[in-house]
Amino acid sequence: MTKKTFTLAELATLTQSRVVGDPTHVIENVADLESARSGDVSFLSNPAYSKAMLASQAGVVFISSEVPLAAGRNFLVTDSPSRAFQTTVEAFFGNSIHELSGFTGIHPRAVIHETAIIGEGSTIGPNVVIDKNVVIGKKTTIGAGAYIGLGTTIGDDCLIHPNVTIRERSKLGNRVIIQPGAVIGSCGFGYTTDAQGKHTKLNQVGIVIIEDDVEIGANTTIDRSRFKATLVGRGSKIDNLVQLGHGVVIGKNNIIVAQTGIAGSSETGDYVVLAGHVAIGGHLYITHKTMIAAMSGISKSINEPGKYGGVHALPLDAHLRNSVYLRNIDTYVKQIKELKKRIEALEAK
Repeated sequence: MTKKTFTLAELATLTQSRVVGDPTHVIENVADLESARSGDVSFLSNPAYSKAMLASQAGVVFISSEVPLAAGRNFLVTDSPSRAFQTTVEAFFGNSIHELSGFTGIHPRAVIHETAIIGEGSTIGPNVVIDKNVVIGKKTTIGAGAYIGLGTTIGDDCLIHPNVTIRERSKLGNRVIIQPGAVIGSCGFGYTTDAQGKHTKLNQVGIVIIEDDVEIGANTTIDRSRFKATLVGRGSKIDNLVQLGHGVVIGKNNIIVAQTGIAGSSETGDYVVLAGHVAIGGHLYITHKTMIAAMSGISKSINEPGKYGGVHALPLDAHLRNSVYLRNIDTYVKQIKELKKRIEALEAK
C-alpha cells in the first residue's frame, strides 16, 4: 500500500482546522506527544498535558483556540482536537472494519450450518462456528474462533472480534462492535434453594438484544434473562470486564466503565455514566443523565438526575464532604478529647 502523506494545508482542509505555522510542512504519521517527531501529528485535548505539548517534537499539534500558541511551532486550531486527530488517524489508516483483518469472504475452515444466511460482503474468519438459522447482515465481519448461536440475528456493518461467544436467539442491530472474549447471552445467575440448602438451576429462556451503534468491551458478559430480554440501548458504550445481569435494561447512549457490575432486573435511563467499579443492586432504576463516581455502591433507585458517589451512594457533593470529614477524623477525635478535658476541669471548680 502506498504510504500516505499530508501537508498541513491538506490536513486543515480535511479536519476543518486553521493552520498556524508552515502550511507546506509534510506529515507522514500520527503519534502521542512524547514520541512524536517532525513528520508526526499529535493533539492536545487535556490541559494537564500542556507541558508535554511544549516539549514535544511533533511536526504539528491539534489544539483548541483556548490554548496559548508557542512561537515557532506548527498548530492546527480546531473546536475539537481529539475529533480532528481521529479524522487524521482514519485518513492515514482507514476506518473500515474489514481493514482490521487479512481475511475476506468466508474462510474454508469456518463451520456454517446449511440454514444460516450470510449477507453480501460479510467476512467469516477461520474456525468460526455459525449455528442453525443464524442471519448475518451485509458487510459484517466475524473474527476467528467466534461462536454465533442458534437463531441469532446480527445486522449490517458489525464487527465481532475473535473468540466472542454469542449464544442462542440473541439479536444484534447494525454497526455493533464486540471486542474479543465477550460473552453475549450467557445464563443469568438464578437458582432455587430447598430446605436442605441444595441449589437448583433456573432455566433462563429469555434473550439479549443489543441495539444499533453499541460497543461491548473485551471479556464483558451480558446474561440472558429468565423470561423477557436483557437490553443494551442504541449508542451505548460498554468497557471491558463489565457484568450485566439477567433482565438488565441499559438506556440509550450510556457509558459504562470497566469492572462495573449491574445485578438482575435493574434499569438505567438515557445518557447515564457509570465510572469504573460501580456496583448496582438488583431491581433498581437509575434515571436519565445520572453520573456515578468510581467504586460507588448503589442500593436504592436514583430518581433525580445528578452526580452521585460513595457506598452507599450519596449526591456527589455530600459524598466528597463526608470523605474530607473522614480524612480528618483523627484531628476531630483529639479536639473532642481536649474539649472533654476542659469541660471536666470547669465542672471540677
